[in-house]
Amino acid sequence: MADPELIQNCTKAFSDHFGEKPQFGSFAPGRVNLIGEHTDYNDGFVFPVAIQLVTVMVGSKRTDRRCRIITLADRADDPKDVEFALDGLESGTPHWVNYVKGVIHNFKGTLTGFNAVIGTSVPLGGGLSSSASVEVATYTFLEQLATDSSVTPQEKAMACQKAEHEFAHVPCGIMDQFISVMGKAGHALLIDCRSLEARAVPMADPDIVVLITDSNVRHHLTGSEYPERRRQCQVAAKELGLPSLRDATFGLLEEHKLTLDDVVYRRARHVIGEIERTAEAAGALEAGKFERFGVLMNQSHQSLRDDYEVSCPELDQLVEIAQGVEGVFGSRMTGGGFGGCTVTLLRQSALDKCKHAVTAGYKGQPTFYVCQFSSGASALDLRGC
Repeated sequence: MADPELIQNCTKAFSDHFGEKPQFGSFAPGRVNLIGEHTDYNDGFVFPVAIQLVTVMVGSKRTDRRCRIITLADRADDPKDVEFALDGLESGTPHWVNYVKGVIHNFKGTLTGFNAVIGTSVPLGGGLSSSASVEVATYTFLEQLATDSSVTPQEKAMACQKAEHEFAHVPCGIMDQFISVMGKAGHALLIDCRSLEARAVPMADPDIVVLITDSNVRHHLTGSEYPERRRQCQVAAKELGLPSLRDATFGLLEEHKLTLDDVVYRRARHVIGEIERTAEAAGALEAGKFERFGVLMNQSHQSLRDDYEVSCPELDQLVEIAQGVEGVFGSRMTGGGFGGCTVTLLRQSALDKCKHAVTAGYKGQPTFYVCQFSSGASALDLRGC
């Protein structure tokens, strides 16, 4: 469900800037990945949830082929008011508008120019997929402008992923766009990133809570770390004689240990283990085996910290504090890494105790979100706004 206050802020900003009410609107959620990190671009499994933090886009058609877009996001780079032509799109500055341009470029349908305002409650760079929520909100908005757009949800997610590859230059997997398009309220989705099949797993126990803790340390995945790890996984798969690490086993990896660089070996060891953990975790959650799910979360964080080396001291501290609280089943970093958020599975009765312990023990200033398992992207009815 979209945030009514955020919708109101966007529609008011649009009216203030353009002198009319917006004709169309859309929203798309961010996500938290419960387990399955850096597995999506290895054709593995991921287990994300669409969350209540969303990106909203409102706007109206123009009669020419130009676009003017304003972002209300404080942390977006300047300028926050950008105009460009629909034709001959190229990435550039400001960085935030590249996500919009990329979606326009990959949109399947006939477009005219438009004016729009974008607002978001997803923390930028927090590991909760702010970029995919912008992309999917943009595509959903464009679907209302075009009369000849007809794509499957999977095709929509893939077009948004391609936008991020080509215009933001981040070689991301499919998970973030997929869950933003296809999230289901009250459920996590076990996504097979090779077949793009998904299984909805209900989160029905009211006594169990998922807590997101933002470290307020920001990551920038346009650097070398993310592409380098993807490359290392490709090197490992090639050495193992496989198209990807999806079908690799620990036994096969050990057979090739002496021919692999130690760093590449450890990257592959994380991916192989994480794919196995994710498949098991979905079954554990479905069966109500929360203790086992927590063990798998803890193992995931250890592997991300030691083998994949994408954690950081702030995330490690948040995880360690949470894991020490009675009533917490497990805690791990979530997202690409190098900052951002942790995700913690715990009893409802332990929520306040966990938040207090983190606030008291963490050297930074944490922000907490109690996760609501939400639906995927949708058009907005702006009548009455």
